[in-house]
Amino acid sequence: MINRRNFIKKTTTSAAAVSLGGLVFPSCSTLSILGANDFINCAVIGVRSRAKAHVLAIHQDPKARVLYSCDVDDDILEKHNSWCLEKIGYVPKVEKDFRKVLEDKDVDAVFIATPEHWHAPMAIMAMQAGKHVYVEKPCSHNPHENDLLVNACNRYGKKVQMGNQQRSAKTSMMAIKDIRNGVIGRVFKGEGYYSNNRGSIGKGKFIDVPVSLDWDLWQGPAPREKYRDNIHPYNWHWFRSWGTGEIHNNGTHEIDICRWALGVDLPETVTSYGGKFTYDDDWEFPDNQQVTYGFSDGRYITWTSHSRGLMKPERPGRGVTIYGSKGVIELSRNFYKLYDLDGNMLKAEMEENDSETVNTQGIGGLDVDHIANFFNGIRRDASLNSDIRDASISTMICHLGNMAQDAGHTLEIDTQTGSVLNSEKAMQSWKREYQPGWEPIL
Repeated sequence: MINRRNFIKKTTTSAAAVSLGGLVFPSCSTLSILGANDFINCAVIGVRSRAKAHVLAIHQDPKARVLYSCDVDDDILEKHNSWCLEKIGYVPKVEKDFRKVLEDKDVDAVFIATPEHWHAPMAIMAMQAGKHVYVEKPCSHNPHENDLLVNACNRYGKKVQMGNQQRSAKTSMMAIKDIRNGVIGRVFKGEGYYSNNRGSIGKGKFIDVPVSLDWDLWQGPAPREKYRDNIHPYNWHWFRSWGTGEIHNNGTHEIDICRWALGVDLPETVTSYGGKFTYDDDWEFPDNQQVTYGFSDGRYITWTSHSRGLMKPERPGRGVTIYGSKGVIELSRNFYKLYDLDGNMLKAEMEENDSETVNTQGIGGLDVDHIANFFNGIRRDASLNSDIRDASISTMICHLGNMAQDAGHTLEIDTQTGSVLNSEKAMQSWKREYQPGWEPIL
């Protein structure tokens, strides 16, 4: 099996080529991605859950198709093939090893819906192979990968969109425009929340790897561990080796919208309270957490998560409230509501098509709009609604929330780089340990 280091042997502008395990393609600066008909061939990698939304949205574009379905688990691929036949009327090519997909010059764009430890390394490898990338949130497993991903985008000139699809919500865009026009005065607070009631994941038992699963490739850049019965296919979210906890799994969405509304980038301070308060199991992140981000001029963002225990008094499963000196705006994936300071609703705008909010697939109209924007970026060099250069900032803010929780005190942040100024302990999380030979390389 070709490992990460051997996969990309060299990248040189003088040779104008990218080397993939002995196969050579033109560099991004010389590769002609699309033909005259603007047709986009897509590969969807990691097809169990979130990818279903990707496939349906791709299918809405008459000049795009899913050329490949790729997953390391044969059982998941088989079920996905049946689903594709029913939902889109055809079964794409099937591949278990994504590196073979990247070798196919007919693939124009790669959609990444894998476990989070694969997001940045796979996106970088795809760009190096000349592909545009749609990568699910969070775009990185750690801050170091954020930097690599943005540098790769700048170097290879590919379109890279992160899957925080509310950035393409027409009602949210309307709200941001109203905020910029002073409808609620000076905005000073963004409040995001997430509420769910996840059960126990138990304590994993070491068992034989399922015959359908390539466990080595599933782990990829992560250090090798024995297989346990409570990791695959979903609970990896709650293990630090592969996941990033609820603040990334769901908080990325709301924190990103708050940052967009307030017009801020990296915070000056970060404080996190919370912990693991419910089940005695293998969950390695806080299951209830509140993070406060302080910005210049007194602005701040809070994110409140109840992963295991529904938020009371009852509220929708997730959402955002933006506070201003003259009024308040409430946002979700499906609506925009404007209130005065007395709580009277002045305006309500609804999305034309609803999107799911708390299930694992999140299918809805925003996926169609967000992926259409991605395709417009590829075809016509249109601006992306969540270009990775901006999306990486929201991802970095979520990393800082986890780092503050681990440090146990308020972090002071370099607002240019995101690095922590007052905690060596927090900075130990800046970069992860990689499986030898699998480190992301530019």
